[in-house]
Amino acid sequence: MMEKADPSQKLYTRMRLWEFPDQYVIEPTCGSTGSCLAISRVDGSMNLIDDIPQSTSVRVPKIQTIFGVIGILKLLAGSYLLVITGREHVGSYMGLPIFKVSSLKVFPCDHSLKNTPLEQKRMETEFSGLLGIAERTPGLYFSYDVNITLSAQRLHSLGDESKLLPLWRQADPRFLWNNYMLEVLIENKLDPYLLPVMQGSILGHIVRGSIPILWEQIVDLTYKPKFEIMRNEEAPRVLERHFLDLRKKYGNVLAVDLVNKHGGEGRLSEKFASAVQHVASDDVRYLHFDFHRICGHVHFERLSILYDQIEDFIVKNRYLLFNEKGGKVEEQLGVVRTNCIDCLDRTNVTQSMIGRKMMEFQLRRIGVFDAEETISSHPNFDENFKILWANHGDDVSIQYSGTPALKGDFVRYGRRTAQGILNDGYNALARYYLNNFCDGTKQDAIDLLQGHYIVSVSREVTPTSQKGGLEAVASFPLALLLVLAGFFLTIMSLSQVRYDYRHVFFSTVWASMSVGIVAYVRANGRVFCNRPRLHKPRS
Repeated sequence: MMEKADPSQKLYTRMRLWEFPDQYVIEPTCGSTGSCLAISRVDGSMNLIDDIPQSTSVRVPKIQTIFGVIGILKLLAGSYLLVITGREHVGSYMGLPIFKVSSLKVFPCDHSLKNTPLEQKRMETEFSGLLGIAERTPGLYFSYDVNITLSAQRLHSLGDESKLLPLWRQADPRFLWNNYMLEVLIENKLDPYLLPVMQGSILGHIVRGSIPILWEQIVDLTYKPKFEIMRNEEAPRVLERHFLDLRKKYGNVLAVDLVNKHGGEGRLSEKFASAVQHVASDDVRYLHFDFHRICGHVHFERLSILYDQIEDFIVKNRYLLFNEKGGKVEEQLGVVRTNCIDCLDRTNVTQSMIGRKMMEFQLRRIGVFDAEETISSHPNFDENFKILWANHGDDVSIQYSGTPALKGDFVRYGRRTAQGILNDGYNALARYYLNNFCDGTKQDAIDLLQGHYIVSVSREVTPTSQKGGLEAVASFPLALLLVLAGFFLTIMSLSQVRYDYRHVFFSTVWASMSVGIVAYVRANGRVFCNRPRLHKPRS
């Protein structure tokens, strides 16, 4: 039997969080008559209570409004409660409101740490420090009324029984950001508190994905780290599973590969093209389009060359269309899967072009546009469409790389601009810094929140070895500072050569030091990664 949602147990939309010395109490304040949720600050255990505990005159509890419970995360010796403390209404889906998380907060339930060994306390502090990153997680969306993890077409195809399930039961696990953190609440059957949260963007869709074989880049202070293909013999099997999954969910698939045809990207592209031959059919097509060679950095209008090659697929595979009574008139039969290397900049420019063409098809179909009319024929509409896709690209890019999308000026204005090129240069440098010095810790935090790693008290928790000398103080930012200082002094010395030839010697010394530091960092990368490592993979 499928578990049906109790109509009286709708999700709570507004609550009051009470901070007592020994427990947190979450009180629904949205007109519901449900029980309050009490969470122990000692071990994170929870139970429902009917009344708010009496507070003493000595210590008055702190009280604040919250808009949802994201979940509970258990670490070595304590649990941590994540709640939504700020929300912004950003639109609607299927006529129902969607909110964006504007702020969230982590509340520790770690009083039991007082009685744990010193080493466990130290490790708990390191791991709980990663939760500070969770409080700054961008692009989190939720709805109290509709499942935003499913497309409109999949929502429409759900059976009546499925539509009666609680939202967390309807959600696609791939897009349920707090899936792991909800487990404790699910075990305690706390449906009114079980709020599904998705990370992404509500402004655009069609499918992005990395090159679907096993490959990696090792951070080594170079601007573009080398690509390494892993477990080469497994590539056909991995790719076959990926496209089988896409076929089940979306129908026909056109894989558009935008990477370069030369260098490291070229090797990946060749492997992708070779492996995809094992699954190529009428249902799965592969197309390579060397974006940088054809479009360069300014001629993005040449994407029309790509469109001419994929128009037949787009026309054939249609789109979802309802009539005024809610009946399905057209159904989407396939999807364009777009990739570059990180699926951000080239991908977003390309997808905005496809999205524009599809919207024009739809507007002609329902009689809003005539046969020759385009979005660009309507300046206000055109401007809003460009802004939407540019914001979409920025949203996804900030979540992945920490900066807005490159090439965003073309999406936003329809052309490359001098300011856009300058912004790209700045963002490229920022990405270099973040990729080398911050992304490892960010990935650890993501793995922790998603349950890809579970920290537990076990024999694996052993004191870390003490390092002396350079290793005790070394870090990637320090290495970067030394390298930049070395190159700066090299340039300054070279500029003085015409006045004093001794500066040739100093230039050589400074340049050699800089190169030596880079070489040392590349050879001893782990020495500079002074961050806690998650140690136990989740089974």
